[in-house]
Amino acid sequence: MNTKNIFFAIAIACFMITGCKENKEVKKENISLAISGMTCEIGCAKIIQSKLSKKEGVLAAKVIFADSIATIAFDGNTTSKKDLIAFVDGIAGGALYKASETSIQP
Repeated sequence: MNTKNIFFAIAIACFMITGCKENKEVKKENISLAISGMTCEIGCAKIIQSKLSKKEGVLAAKVIFADSIATIAFDGNTTSKKDLIAFVDGIAGGALYKASETSIQP
């Protein structure tokens, strides 16, 4: 085999290894979080909602400032309720917000 064929064979092998990942089914779960420490709708609630929406494993996030509640749909294979609570607690360096699971729905 010449160098060109070896390179081509390696490239195909790498493509097959990285391209054939197992497709896991989404394990959709929901959580409602009571969030303390929010002082405004645009500066707090929208920032928390935006950061949650971008977090890996989060399918949808909605933060209602008036109720101090976040509702989150997430993939249980990728993240967990405990991880989401810690994530919200860590926004703004962990000094402003405190999240806890609640059964209250907005």
